[in-house]
Amino acid sequence: MKEVLPVFNSAVSIDCVLFGFDGGELKILLIERNEEPFKDWWALPGNLVGEDESVDQSASRILHELTGLSDVYMEQYYTFGEVNRHPQGRVITVAYYAMLRLGGDKALKPLTNYAKKAQWINVSELPKLAFDHQHIFDKGLEKVKRRIKHLPIAFELLPEKFTLTQVQNVYELILGKKLDKRNFRKKILSFGVLKELDEKQKGVSFRAATLYKFDKRKYAKLFSKEISF
Repeated sequence: MKEVLPVFNSAVSIDCVLFGFDGGELKILLIERNEEPFKDWWALPGNLVGEDESVDQSASRILHELTGLSDVYMEQYYTFGEVNRHPQGRVITVAYYAMLRLGGDKALKPLTNYAKKAQWINVSELPKLAFDHQHIFDKGLEKVKRRIKHLPIAFELLPEKFTLTQVQNVYELILGKKLDKRNFRKKILSFGVLKELDEKQKGVSFRAATLYKFDKRKYAKLFSKEISF
């Protein structure tokens, strides 16, 4: 007689932590929930993994359904498995993060009634979040703070052409501290991965600053040490 194996009763979900930068503020992408539990609360874009999907496939689908965004490259950064995370039962969450430059055609529009709306909100003005999403967000920010010290992820938030002030703003917002302007510029330029352009800012009321581009190929060839501020 074939042994009857027990049925597992836990679920797996995805939560997405997407950081964005609009030139002045570091932002996080949130949804306003339209279903219980935590109806009308702000939350990270997330939902249950489909039965016939991998976690990566689910992450892309869930983000698209809840925000309208597609073709966003996300990386797993942590798994949250505390027993009482969800009021309906045991739910294990795989968290993903991404860095996006804001603007252009990245319009936000949920494709399901699960979310009332999706919105970029300043990290400094976060509302109270559903479930343990504050903890998930905090872990994501910790991950970004570690990575920004040895990988050029800050430039994923910036436009193709940027000023040194914009670069410093990104580092200060992520690291949560002010950096000395002169020392920062001397150090960031010493790495040799920023290409100075023969262009200035346009449409500004103050003295236009020089624009730069990030040289990805030069970075890949030369860079092997941490950027530490």
